[in-house]
Amino acid sequence: MTALAIGNKDDALDILQESMCKLVEKYADCDPSDWTPLFYRILQNQVRDWYRREKIRNRFRVWFSANDEPAEMLENQSGAIIDVPEDNLHNRQMMDMLGRSIRQLPVRQQQAFMLRTFEELDVKQTAKIMGCTEGSVKTHYSRAIQKLRAILGDISDE
Repeated sequence: MTALAIGNKDDALDILQESMCKLVEKYADCDPSDWTPLFYRILQNQVRDWYRREKIRNRFRVWFSANDEPAEMLENQSGAIIDVPEDNLHNRQMMDMLGRSIRQLPVRQQQAFMLRTFEELDVKQTAKIMGCTEGSVKTHYSRAIQKLRAILGDISDE
């Protein structure tokens, strides 16, 4: 069931294992008749989490693609994702590079970028969390994007 939902057997097995571990870790003291529904609830939450993480990964893969395809087109493509080890290595290296680039930003820009991009919060929510105005969030986020494009643009030109 998980392999069908995910489309990748290895990721599905990882999710299944994590779900089993969480069940044992948190619900070992429960009545065994309750384990089945609890397990499926945990499993479904793990699958949802995987999709959220994958959505974020795909958002950044666009920055590193050679064909400069718009993010909307990439997200709207149908069909299974083919798991190619070379692509996985390249994507992992690019995500590491993005992480290093984010760490080069000033703290407030890091916060704005991470909250808006990774956590998908709107400007108002981000401002409340950061304890500043919505205008400040927009400024920090815009400057973060500009600096990241400059840093990563240099890399993609190589």
